[in-house]
Amino acid sequence: MTAPIPVPGDLDVARSVLHTEAAGLHALAAGLTGSFGDAVDLLARVTGRVVVSGMGKSGLVARKIASTLASTGTPALFVHPAEASHGDLGMVVQGDAVLALSNSGETAELADLVAHSRRVGLPLVTIAALAGSTLAAAADVALALPAAAEACPMGLAPTTSTTMQMALGDAIAVALLTRRGFTAADFHQIHPGGQLGTRLRRVRDLMHTGDAVPLARYDTPMDRALLLMTEKHFGCLGAVDESGRLAGIITDGDLRRAMGPDLLSRRVADVMTHNPRTIAPGALAGEALHAMNAGERPITALFVVDTASRPIGVLHIHDLLRAGVA
Repeated sequence: MTAPIPVPGDLDVARSVLHTEAAGLHALAAGLTGSFGDAVDLLARVTGRVVVSGMGKSGLVARKIASTLASTGTPALFVHPAEASHGDLGMVVQGDAVLALSNSGETAELADLVAHSRRVGLPLVTIAALAGSTLAAAADVALALPAAAEACPMGLAPTTSTTMQMALGDAIAVALLTRRGFTAADFHQIHPGGQLGTRLRRVRDLMHTGDAVPLARYDTPMDRALLLMTEKHFGCLGAVDESGRLAGIITDGDLRRAMGPDLLSRRVADVMTHNPRTIAPGALAGEALHAMNAGERPITALFVVDTASRPIGVLHIHDLLRAGVA
């Protein structure tokens, strides 16, 4: 009786897939040449959009690359190669560049889009596994994927190849945003919605100002300071010096540590924590959350100070929770 062929466990299969695809990425990184810089040069000079296209699995990757480019400061769109042949070539105009993906480099559906780019004089960058393919031969800059095994046990399903295409598209997008000096503020302008947009809100948009800010001079008696803390409902009190600069902070923790029969007769300066964490009004809400969680002891409130260290607002963790940041 023939013994059954052992079937690999799910974890073994998963690890094999990930190791195989990781090997492909390592080969891709090691094999990058000056042609990558040439491609970035070409795309950085584009005055229109980067038109990304591909068929099948390459098309799905191309959609993601177009989205990544657009969201990181490089205007881009996806054009389906089959639809391009039926009127969507009108979307590809002077000033654009074409980024075409095909693992084999012989995808017939890309022919009309490639011919259009050559006829109109649009820059063409290609990503293909075969450097000598028809697609690569037509390109101004051809980026070749290294020979790498697909993670599929039959070696047929696009797995490693599409992972490399995706990663190379990410590398192009990040190289372009780095060249342009694309910042978090720029990112916020085109990501105003959702969790990402929320985390990119500014502290000035969320902080409390004016009479709501719990402040007292550092020589204020503690009996008065406790009344101010209770009145303002932030669980803290900022201590300012004669110049109005933030000298320290009193929190509930400071009160517990200073608890004693003489507490009410002491001054704010005797109880406060010196050099408290602060943040600027122009900082991102996500940075405020990080500042609250930094260090050995997380805190629940941050004073917002100007360039002269004068407190102009206060931000509480509840403000970040309400805004969906925390």
